[in-house]
Amino acid sequence: MHWHTPSEHTIDDRRYDMELHMVHLNAQNEAAVIGILYDVGFRRDKFLYKLEPYIRKIANQKDKEVLVHGGVDPNIAKGPLDNIYYRFMGSFTTPPCTEGVTWTIIKEVRTVSFDQLALLRAAVLDGFENNARPVQDVNNREIQLFFPLPLSIERGVPIRDAFA
Repeated sequence: MHWHTPSEHTIDDRRYDMELHMVHLNAQNEAAVIGILYDVGFRRDKFLYKLEPYIRKIANQKDKEVLVHGGVDPNIAKGPLDNIYYRFMGSFTTPPCTEGVTWTIIKEVRTVSFDQLALLRAAVLDGFENNARPVQDVNNREIQLFFPLPLSIERGVPIRDAFA
C-alpha cells in the first residue's frame, strides 16, 4: 500500500487531501487497487492509527530498506459505508502506468488527522510529499457505482423479495 497527496481520483470534480492505494496482485499477475479518499480533519483514521508504529519505523530512513515484522489485517480498513464503491478499468498511476488494473474507489471519504498526515509525509521525506499525478480524463471509461441491496431486518432477505 502507498499514499498520494493530494488524491489522484475525484468525485464530482473534487480532489481530496490524500488517497490510500491498497494494491493487490493475483496468481496470474492481474492487478486490482482499492482506493480510499481522505480529508484532513481532527479525527484520526482508525486504520492509519493501527499502521502508525510501522510508518514510524520507516520515517527518516532515506535510501535505507527497513524490514517491518508482523502486519495489520486489511479488514480493519473497512468502514461502515465501504459497501458503496465505484469501479472501473484503468491503469497504475505511477510509471509505466500499465493498463488493465481493476480500480475500486470507496465512496465514503475518511478523515485523516493533521498528525497522521505529517507522519505519512515524514515517511516519504524525499521531495515527493506531494506525489499525485494530475487528474486524468475519463477517456470513455465506464465507471460503475455499486451499492448493497437493502435487507429486510425481520427476514434478512432483500426488500424487493420481502414484499413480493
